[in-house]
Amino acid sequence: MVGQVHPKPVILREILGESLRELRTSENLTLREVSGRAQVSLGYLSEIERGQKEASSELLNAICGALGVPLSSVLRLVSDRIDSAPAEVTALPLRPRVQAA
Repeated sequence: MVGQVHPKPVILREILGESLRELRTSENLTLREVSGRAQVSLGYLSEIERGQKEASSELLNAICGALGVPLSSVLRLVSDRIDSAPAEVTALPLRPRVQAA
């Protein structure tokens, strides 16, 4: 349809990155401090915060440790943000699984 507005899809890496950045800045920590503590390059941490790169579970755990925040708390924060985000993902109908005979 012409003129139909589509909501922006939820992109996990973007919401995770925003959440990590907010946690870091709320603790008045610099990217350099967190990258040193987590033993990740400054550039890579920056890309994670900007939602351009996906962090492995090991790296995410190291970043959370550097921030002094449990990984479970970060995942809960991200989950809450996804639940409250208006997105097309929440509007998609679930497709029933088809099992082979």
